[in-house]
Amino acid sequence: MSTLLAFDTATERMSIALRAGAAVSVHESAGGALASASLIPAIMALLRDAGIGLRDLDAIAFGRGPGAFTGLRTACSVAQGLALGAAKPVLPVDSLLAVAEDARRGDAAQQVWVLMDARMSEIYAAHYAFDGRRWRTVVAPMLSTPALLAEIWQDAPPAVVAGSALDAFGAALDCGTARRVPEAQPRARAMLALAEALWADGGALDAALALPLYVRDKVAQTTAEREVARLAKLGAAAEVVR
Repeated sequence: MSTLLAFDTATERMSIALRAGAAVSVHESAGGALASASLIPAIMALLRDAGIGLRDLDAIAFGRGPGAFTGLRTACSVAQGLALGAAKPVLPVDSLLAVAEDARRGDAAQQVWVLMDARMSEIYAAHYAFDGRRWRTVVAPMLSTPALLAEIWQDAPPAVVAGSALDAFGAALDCGTARRVPEAQPRARAMLALAEALWADGGALDAALALPLYVRDKVAQTTAEREVARLAKLGAAAEVVR
């Protein structure tokens, strides 16, 4: 592929990247609820500045999730609309894998646990291994908790842990001696290499087949559940103080 558009709106940040030949252009700004209105204008501005049109693209890559429900639907619907209009295929990239790629250090073999804040006292988690050329999924994206991760890591401690849950959960996440990369995000620049590998593996899809990846079927907690979560956090904080 010589020309590729990639974007992700699974988090509170909106990230877009355009590769045209050797040139890469990037746009990052506030996402969340703003992404539904600002994503298409930002994409069109990148294309205009690069002097290319949608029909010049080889494919359109989008972050399929997991992540915020509204953000996932925005990314998927925009990818479908643009790809259908331009008669181009789409490349659905796991948003958590983009976090792992963003956290990757060099080309040596390495393994990364990605933990993104899923709200409601839960975590979107996945485990990936890089062999020097390609990523492999060790544990597919799932909904988890600090307690479940501690159980998983008891026999196999993580080497690298990346993502927003590190800051969101603080001391509740015991990562041992793992290298921590809390600033890692599903950045579109990182998605470019992942999308190219997906293309090479025959992972391009007709736009009509593009779907978000949900690992949670519940959007919000009840009042009682929020109170239980609040008391649990207070109890955890008290334990840290003691």
